[in-house]
Amino acid sequence: MNLFEAININKQFANHKALSDVSISVPEKSIFGLLGPNGAGKTTLIRIINQITAPDSGQIYFSGKKLSSSHIKDIGYLPEERGLYKKMKVGEQTLYLAQLKGLGKQEATKKIKYWFEKFDILPWWDRKVEELSKGMQQKIQFIITVLHEPKLLIFDEPFSGFDPINVNLLKDEILKLRNNGATIIFSTHNMASVEELCDHIALLNNSKKILDGKVFDIKNHYKSNTFEVNYSGFSGHISSLLNNNFELKDQVSENGFTKVKIKIAENSSSNDLLKDLIPHLKINSINEIIPSMNDIFITKVNENVGN
Repeated sequence: MNLFEAININKQFANHKALSDVSISVPEKSIFGLLGPNGAGKTTLIRIINQITAPDSGQIYFSGKKLSSSHIKDIGYLPEERGLYKKMKVGEQTLYLAQLKGLGKQEATKKIKYWFEKFDILPWWDRKVEELSKGMQQKIQFIITVLHEPKLLIFDEPFSGFDPINVNLLKDEILKLRNNGATIIFSTHNMASVEELCDHIALLNNSKKILDGKVFDIKNHYKSNTFEVNYSGFSGHISSLLNNNFELKDQVSENGFTKVKIKIAENSSSNDLLKDLIPHLKINSINEIIPSMNDIFITKVNENVGN
């Protein structure tokens, strides 16, 4: 079942078309990657979901009902451009913002202390926000976003400014939130994070959706039946062993080992390749090359240039 659906969303700003008939479906308890280059329309769609702006046309559904102001309490949004009151004390500000989300003071205090201990911020409770590092400020904003346990969480570049240790900390927490029942829309330019976290993605470019689906299915769709073979014990050129069903794409030799990339024709298989090679050399490893989300992102965006 889908927690969120946007159907044929259009949005125009003056002479700029921000969204053109964009539709996405976000399954419950999943992490959905909203991807695209700068200016693709991601931020506009996120603002529409948060009811900061409205679409010119199209329909939006939340838990099967038309999106309305009553759903604001069910959404947590961490924007790319962060903003805290610099002069306020950390604990005081977090408590104030938690109460704006509908939490009572006692419940909010208990939850804030839980998260502050988890992120090692509790000693900073009575310090002003401006005294904190950028990374610590971002941890506080993450906490504020998730504190009221909304059904839908929207993270826009959540790892910006974090060191690798804190990136991993946040990734673990995002996965825990999903496993505990939250649905997450995750917008980033970091394709490695997409592969680690996302179940589904939609790729926008020039206001249009140009790709969507499960990450696993997309990667398998774009693979080219190409294998990387690492071998030793053969000093000649491997092309002399290949028939017309196999195309050598690359070959690198070092320290007695050779690594090649071979594309296999549709009417053949990796087993057929091994039959041809094994009598002549020692196979150390063979792996199918699956394209990364970064490769797919670049390919699809370049295909869409001018469209």
